[in-house]
Amino acid sequence: MKKILAIVMLFIAMLGVNEVQAQTRWGVVAGVDYTNLSFDQDLFTINQNVGATAGVTGELMIPGIGFGVDASLLYTQRGATLNLGERPLWSSQGYGKENMLLHYLEIPIHLKFKFKNLNGLENTIMPILFAGPEFSFLVGHSNIKAMEYAGGEFGIDVGVGCEILQRFQVNASYCWGMSYALKTKQLDDFSARNRCWKLACTYFF
Repeated sequence: MKKILAIVMLFIAMLGVNEVQAQTRWGVVAGVDYTNLSFDQDLFTINQNVGATAGVTGELMIPGIGFGVDASLLYTQRGATLNLGERPLWSSQGYGKENMLLHYLEIPIHLKFKFKNLNGLENTIMPILFAGPEFSFLVGHSNIKAMEYAGGEFGIDVGVGCEILQRFQVNASYCWGMSYALKTKQLDDFSARNRCWKLACTYFF
């Protein structure tokens, strides 16, 4: 985590930005997500599940103009309920309504913009826009043997939020999984990607 932010800080320093260190801070994150596994084909009914996320984050802002970056190291639980029993292929093997949980170590990296020039209002509440890639590494999953699991995935995260009293950030975002998270063992090319709504709160020290 610190290595990622160190690389970002070095890059900005190379561009001639001064006083970067004064705009760098660390915080803790906790939140919830609402996830759906989106298969390429309409195989069976999928019910969305609520998951959770927690971890640490670092933020680096360019002085004076509102642009910056953040990077986080998070544990995230995602998943959905797969109604495999709707298809004879799986119901004949004893599968029914299966609760799929996927546990990830995630590294989201965002470009962000803060609306700083609000005639002093920004000291109380400051709107934020952000977007960037999200790298997820699978560390555990429900052992549903009908599925094969990717070791990780790549997504694009886009969101909005606000900073309150220069300490708290509340963010809402949507992540599009760009690579597959899992696929069926018995059917070729039937894979699913994560689609996820997220709500998170960060406290900066």
